[in-house]
Amino acid sequence: MSGQAAPGPISERPFPFRQFIVKVHGRCNLACRYCYLYEGPDHTWRTRPAAASAEVLDRTASRIAEHVRGHDLTAVSLVLHGGEPLLAGADTLGRFTALVRDRVPAGRTVRATVQTNATLLTEGRVATLARHDVSIGISLDAGTAAGNARRVDHAGRPSWAAAARGARLVAERFPRSYAGILAVVDPTQDPVATYESLLALEPPAIDLLLPHGNWSSPPPHWDATGTVYGDWLCAVFDRWYAAGRRATRVRLFEECIALLLGLPAATESLGLAPFDAVVVETDGSIEQVDSLKSAYEGAARTGLDIFRHDFDEALRHPGVAARQAAASALAGQCRVCPLLTVCGGGHYAHRYRAGNGFRNPSVYCADLQRLIRHVAARVAGPTAAAVPVPLERNTP
Repeated sequence: MSGQAAPGPISERPFPFRQFIVKVHGRCNLACRYCYLYEGPDHTWRTRPAAASAEVLDRTASRIAEHVRGHDLTAVSLVLHGGEPLLAGADTLGRFTALVRDRVPAGRTVRATVQTNATLLTEGRVATLARHDVSIGISLDAGTAAGNARRVDHAGRPSWAAAARGARLVAERFPRSYAGILAVVDPTQDPVATYESLLALEPPAIDLLLPHGNWSSPPPHWDATGTVYGDWLCAVFDRWYAAGRRATRVRLFEECIALLLGLPAATESLGLAPFDAVVVETDGSIEQVDSLKSAYEGAARTGLDIFRHDFDEALRHPGVAARQAAASALAGQCRVCPLLTVCGGGHYAHRYRAGNGFRNPSVYCADLQRLIRHVAARVAGPTAAAVPVPLERNTP
């Protein structure tokens, strides 16, 4: 099945990858009921090895170094991912990170992060990661047992107790290794209470993500006539903004403000910055980011692998090229929208519609407009906030 939109005009020199997401382990010890990866339409994970072999990791390190050298990059991000990456062992994660750093040219920075559900974090494992300068990002739904009720193991048992222990261990004993918390928005939960529950785990940053959905498979609780997700985010923004300089960093809000002020910002959900992430699967396949798998079977596939192809070949893949084409790859109504430079069309995966590919507005178009206009009004001050701004809804 082909769902890729035809790319717009592409520059002669594509924007190099700066974020390398490596699937060190392709299985998870949890069975979250809403997981788009294991419960969604794409089942390619079933045919891949559970863990990346030493050969795959070795070749991946060489390919990353090759890309850094070829594009003269000064810094890159290495994301150790899964499934649950700690199933591969903290020592394996540390050795692979050291291998990448050893092979990139001298003086280049490799910022390494492991994204974990926190249930397998122990003092010994965190100490190993800290020794290898691997930051720890934690995926949670909230900072309470009730807020994480859908995050269960394969026997249906709650994961919260183990996850909370892991999160508190990092916060209390290894704060310098704490990258922050990634949380998917659940509009059925109280927004301010959810945010404050996450603050209780003392993260240096919080990443709020909209659940993956699209026009053919809408997000849960989404209503084409409302802005339930936008309203939720606005409530959290007001609580966050009121704290001023004391506020914990929330990337979505910080980057929305930066874009409104005309400053450079890079996020997959906002703005027109060139896409710069690539995935290496456990079998060495080079793929686009996992979020595309929420659209249809094989949406992230490129047909490339790290044994036969370099990352420059992935840059030339039509799907990657389309994502680097900025506004020219967007739907017509997006290109004329006054919020274009801030919204950027929204998350690529959220634009999909069966039969029409990805050249559509985001399914969250109205929610994003609600948030962006609200943030703009708050930042501009009370005079601007008092002026009602009509909501423009883009639909494919």
